[in-house]
Amino acid sequence: MSKAGFEFVERAPKAELHIHIEGSLEPDLLLRLAEKNSVVLPYKTLQDVTSAYQFQDLQSFLDLYYLGASVLVDEGDFYELMWRYLCRCRNEGIVHTEIMFDPQTHTRRGVSLETVLSGFSRAIVKAEQEWQQSVLLILCLLRDLPESDAIQTLTDARPLLQQITAVGLDSAEIGNPPAKFRKSFEMASSWGLRKVAHAGEEAGPELIRETLRALAVERIDHGVQCIKDPDLVISLAETKIPLTVCPLSNIRLKVYDRLEQHPILQLLDAGVRVTVNSDDPAYFGGYLMENFRALDRSQGLTEIQARQLVRNSFSGSFLPHNRKTQYLDQLR
Repeated sequence: MSKAGFEFVERAPKAELHIHIEGSLEPDLLLRLAEKNSVVLPYKTLQDVTSAYQFQDLQSFLDLYYLGASVLVDEGDFYELMWRYLCRCRNEGIVHTEIMFDPQTHTRRGVSLETVLSGFSRAIVKAEQEWQQSVLLILCLLRDLPESDAIQTLTDARPLLQQITAVGLDSAEIGNPPAKFRKSFEMASSWGLRKVAHAGEEAGPELIRETLRALAVERIDHGVQCIKDPDLVISLAETKIPLTVCPLSNIRLKVYDRLEQHPILQLLDAGVRVTVNSDDPAYFGGYLMENFRALDRSQGLTEIQARQLVRNSFSGSFLPHNRKTQYLDQLR
């Protein structure tokens, strides 16, 4: 990134649209909450946990991710997890964030959705009051579980919908087609929830097409495999469907071997509404600004590209039109 480009990204108001809050659980907090809640871990020291975070493949990441989530038990744990990430937003100039959470990961352990959202909401309200942090929540359904489980999760969440903006779909893509969750997404849409879904990270571009057809989502999370289908790239550019791309995540999960191979800037230059995000930052080596820095070091992000990526983060968000306009006007 040129000096002017770097300074622009650093000072500009930004939005982050693809962050799993459970994936922001840092090693020190994991260890402390495990001790507090008497959760037995295969780690004894902070160094042990930090070493475990250097996983080698998707399965070892998922094993660690779900083990980490097991230390989140009471309202205070969820508050602290959210508060830490929101403080990171303040430090990085992220004025708006749309945060994914996985209720099934917690309710299957006997932790109620009310407990999860109570902790999150307390942190969100505090951040809104202290520095006008803007936050929307996305309830993600786990695609490797049956749709009946997803429908039950949505039904349980219905009394709490004033705290939720969108429904999402995450976890393993292969073997779990989007049509499996058609009824769930139709139900969520009828209740006024917006719709996003992971697609085109580990599976190919056809999964992106299937997701758009079957679920009528407004945004694709990841989506980088569209680069293999030139017609799909053109279609995404024309329809302005946002892609919430996570560069460092794609490297850690072996979607690409090196960031020099990553297609995000190629897609940007083709007119696709791509955005930069951190995914599971505690596990994948960096929060939002670290993703921007890594992208610059590997591909030489220009100021024009940086400015467009930041603009896309707002235009691709679920903010009301007037709020989007306010932020975009600041970026002229």
